[in-house]
Amino acid sequence: MTVPYRKLLGLPGVPAQAVLGFLAQLTQQVAPVGMVLVVESATGSLAVAGLCAAAFSVGAGVARPFQGRLIDRRGSRRVLAGAAFMHVAGLVTLVAGAVAEWPVWTFAGLALVAGAGLPPISVTMRFEWGRRVADEGRTVAYSLVFLVQELAMLVGPLLFGLMIAVASSSLALGVVTVAAGAATLAFSRALRAGQAAGARERGRVFADRRMPVLLAVALMHGGVLGALQVGVPALAAARDVPAAAGVLVAALSLGGIAGAVAYGARSWTSAVEVRLVALMLGLGVVLAPLMLIGALPVFWVVLCVSGMMFSPALTTSSLLVDEFAPGAQGEAFGWVSTALGMGGAIGSGVAGVVGERFGASAPFLVASASALLGAGFATVLLRRGRG
Repeated sequence: MTVPYRKLLGLPGVPAQAVLGFLAQLTQQVAPVGMVLVVESATGSLAVAGLCAAAFSVGAGVARPFQGRLIDRRGSRRVLAGAAFMHVAGLVTLVAGAVAEWPVWTFAGLALVAGAGLPPISVTMRFEWGRRVADEGRTVAYSLVFLVQELAMLVGPLLFGLMIAVASSSLALGVVTVAAGAATLAFSRALRAGQAAGARERGRVFADRRMPVLLAVALMHGGVLGALQVGVPALAAARDVPAAAGVLVAALSLGGIAGAVAYGARSWTSAVEVRLVALMLGLGVVLAPLMLIGALPVFWVVLCVSGMMFSPALTTSSLLVDEFAPGAQGEAFGWVSTALGMGGAIGSGVAGVVGERFGASAPFLVASASALLGAGFATVLLRRGRG
């Protein structure tokens, strides 16, 4: 472990918070997949199952800024406890309703509630850890946040799949949900006491005109992921190897983990805005050849390399939040999360239309274009910063 990470993990409570934060985020990827399996099995309708997954995403996206504002005003603990209760109650009730064959319309409402209650773990870690380190330590702090998140998004679906193999999807979703809820409560208790934000001067999220531009970058960043989530399984299916989709998606997560570790381990002297432009530009350039690559092993390597820039770009955006929205970081991080989610939905939709019309490789052009457009927005930040 490099020196910057050793210093961060040497702070009281941070190792426990990282482990509990990992466990608390297991449902982030499991919940949408699990709901699709449970609801489709209960109703026989993939359309209803897809509507539930969409409702979950909408609920999470809408709730994030409000959760962040509450974190700014009241601190993290109460927000996490309330969110955990809402999230677990929504998902467990949905599972119970599916078993009991409740009316179809109830499932989308419960999915919306579960999404709105998705605990803001990564937002909280950025908020809490960012306050405990000096400015030069925030790169490693935010890198660790996204490292923990990537690990949860990689391991969660694997554990869920193993549980389905020995039990039902309903039981697996229920167990993972309750475990993540308990971890969220434990995470909230592991946070340092006396950090309620009421003692600080509160700021406004959009007082700085650069904040909407940063959200535009985040929107494009989410568009990259959304397009890849459509393009990777579509390409695997077109090659008659649908099982390869999981391995290819894992490449993105593994690259993200490696990128987060490497990015946080280095001391950077370049301006944050310059780094954001370079990372988004590099992401777009690396993704562009994917539509031309035929060999899946090479495809896997390129996806892994792109993941190495994906997580550092998120870290860099978080550093700019500190500059653009001092005193309102919790809400600002929430808006960034919402922009990422909205961008993912837009990217998935556009990639699906483009892929259907121009072939299974076309979604990767959408991903590349989203990253390059994000780099373009980031140059606006660079010009305003210099001005």
